[in-house]
Amino acid sequence: KEGLSPEKLKLDTLKNIPGKGLVAELDEETCYLGNIQFIEESLRRNNNGELKEKSDLLQSQGKSIMILSCGGEIQGLIGVRDQLRSEIKGILKPLSKLGIEKTLMLTGDNHQTARAISKELGIEEIEAGLMPEDKLEIIRKMIEKGKKVGMVGDGVNDSPTLARANVGIAMGGAGSDAALEAADIVLMSDNLEKLPFLINLGKKTINIIRQNIGFSLAIKLLALLLIVPGWLTLWMAVLADTGATLLVTFNGIRLARLKEKNFFPENP
Repeated sequence: KEGLSPEKLKLDTLKNIPGKGLVAELDEETCYLGNIQFIEESLRRNNNGELKEKSDLLQSQGKSIMILSCGGEIQGLIGVRDQLRSEIKGILKPLSKLGIEKTLMLTGDNHQTARAISKELGIEEIEAGLMPEDKLEIIRKMIEKGKKVGMVGDGVNDSPTLARANVGIAMGGAGSDAALEAADIVLMSDNLEKLPFLINLGKKTINIIRQNIGFSLAIKLLALLLIVPGWLTLWMAVLADTGATLLVTFNGIRLARLKEKNFFPENP
């Protein structure tokens, strides 16, 4: 709109400060782009009243604030907001019915932004203004209390918590490479509605594994008992071995018949 061309700008030494923002040399001036705390630390002074008023207004709308500072002066303020996934509201209730005791939102956004978004989603518990190490500490404390923690994330800042949680779940399409590497499970469709299906599929898989172990041990134990009186013939031993293999194989194949719609509590 102003006819400006970014090609004319000379950008040097661009650095990313995790959880805070960016710093670079732009046309021989040091420029900072990041959250309010980062800019205050960089300029070594607090925001003026007008800037804080505008920041509070945007944050109350659920927007994250980025401030641009060059040459020691604030140049502009940008409010951005992630588009909420349409399916997120619909999965919280099924997750609760599946035994998820608590849903907690961990975010690096400030408390005003976090409250606005959590209110819209219906999430009661939030932890806001977090650095990556803060998120990791919260997960660690929950695990030390004996909780089984599942973490869903997609960003670079989520990677440590995805690795630390009992089950780390990353978004396949939107997730960063670091998040995909750290996670135990990747949702390739980027659809959070898969979470209830994922939990139930995991439970069903564990049940079948236990059944298969039980079947195998029972057949082997029976064969050992038949050896003592000399009743175990060669064909019975072959049948016990092959039969156990076929039994656990066919029992495991049952998982392939499971459909996603069968796993929602409303449609058992």
